[in-house]
Amino acid sequence: MWSYTLPGLAERREDIEPNIDYLLSLTPKYIGQQARFNVEAKKQYMAFSSSEDGAWTGNFRDLSASVTRMATLAEGGRITEAVVAAEIERLRWLWAKANLSARTSEIDLSVYLDEAALGALDRFDQLQLEAVIRVCQQSRTLSDAGRKLFNVSRNERSEVNDADRLRKYLARFGLTFGAFVDC
Repeated sequence: MWSYTLPGLAERREDIEPNIDYLLSLTPKYIGQQARFNVEAKKQYMAFSSSEDGAWTGNFRDLSASVTRMATLAEGGRITEAVVAAEIERLRWLWAKANLSARTSEIDLSVYLDEAALGALDRFDQLQLEAVIRVCQQSRTLSDAGRKLFNVSRNERSEVNDADRLRKYLARFGLTFGAFVDC
């Protein structure tokens, strides 16, 4: 009768730690031993999983598999920094692979620009605009897209307004963020 959208795990970072605790409580049932993080390992995993690096493209499935792998590799049931470091490396590889697939999907600029505007763009500008459109399509808001796109240069600015910077960039091509919603 009702439909609603449940945001993905990457958009609900506050849910990550309670879900990790829940998944660890299930380890005796699935791997035959209780597993726990040592203090530093948990800090390390939480810092990664709660950061922008934690893509969680597979949502809860990624988190569940990750915790299960670490619990399985934990000698004596203790998840150490070495186990966490290996798991973080694996997740980065997994998500980079998924991101590469997403990046290779072509953005058809002719959907957004007329033939004359498109013909006036260098290949460099076309590739840059495609990348910006892709980030916009994967973002909930203009501000979210701006934070992703200006993630380094924003730290060097005295006044941070990523949404305005992105709005001005898009305006150079006669575009708005709304053009990419539900694309």
